[in-house]
Amino acid sequence: MLNGPVDDGLAPKLRWQASACAELGSRFYGILLERLADDAEAGGPTARVLAGHEHDPIDSLISLRLLGGVHHRVLLGLEPRLAAHYPSVGGDGDAEAALVPLLDVLEASADELREALARPPQTNEVGRAAPLVGALWHLRAIADLPVRLFEIGASGGLNLLADRFRFEGAGATGPPDSPVVFEDAWRGNVPPTRPTLDVVERLGCDRDPVDAASDEGALTLTSYVWPDQTERLARLRGALTIARASPVTVVARSAADFVGELTTEPGRWTVLWHSVMWQYLDKTEQDAVHAHLERLGAAAGDEAPLARVGFEPRRLAAGEDIGFHVTARIWPGSAERILGHAPAHGLPVEWL
Repeated sequence: MLNGPVDDGLAPKLRWQASACAELGSRFYGILLERLADDAEAGGPTARVLAGHEHDPIDSLISLRLLGGVHHRVLLGLEPRLAAHYPSVGGDGDAEAALVPLLDVLEASADELREALARPPQTNEVGRAAPLVGALWHLRAIADLPVRLFEIGASGGLNLLADRFRFEGAGATGPPDSPVVFEDAWRGNVPPTRPTLDVVERLGCDRDPVDAASDEGALTLTSYVWPDQTERLARLRGALTIARASPVTVVARSAADFVGELTTEPGRWTVLWHSVMWQYLDKTEQDAVHAHLERLGAAAGDEAPLARVGFEPRRLAAGEDIGFHVTARIWPGSAERILGHAPAHGLPVEWL
């Protein structure tokens, strides 16, 4: 997904994102972004709102920042003409009919939408719990210990609640009455599971955390889900229900500082988890996270193991396309392992 356009400028970025959205199942955003690319080339409202971002790197996802700001207004009920076409609020899903009212919103709310461009997308994609839970069961097969779960780039912390989601099909696990249900989320060499996963501690960090238990936090997270992806919206709303009943703590802290404060505990897995956030860290912070983990790993032992679990876009070899892979590095003793791979939103996971 992160193989970006060679050409610079707004229209290539918008067209690349249009293709990515269509490939990942959002025909609505795929069409809208193509039309916004045409408008940008013509010097219309799209170009005026996005002025100054022509040379932004492709992985800043400027298109999704813009559409998240628009969706936020739709969810608040401020744009009834546009809402008539947004499936997330009961609209008809007609992307072509949505274009004119969308351009009107860009024109009328340009200042507010420019502010939205400064915020990275806060998707907190619940589907990415599928690689997380499967990876935790892989770890439990190595050492059958309770889990202390920590997450960097946690957004609202919804995936810290992953043990409270229900997985049906191969490897069924999780509460049967959970409002978040995954069906056939795992394929291939599915790890051995039991009815419940024992998570005894959970904590996340984010530079700009979202309070998922609040109305505004729920609105923010919903605004970044693509409006025609009803299954993603249903999973998110179910996870928000759990978060309101069992809030998790996400502290405002850099990834490096957060990891630097971690410790291991005897009789527990200490697991650091992150998903599709590594690209937002500069190299200095990435190196600091690596260094802190190596120091912590040097002190880990069989009775107090440490694992880093990731679901990030990467190339496994030079010349290969970028894919989204589930990885685990375990201390003491082992190099990083590729456990599986999945589409960008985490479903389904093909375990190796």
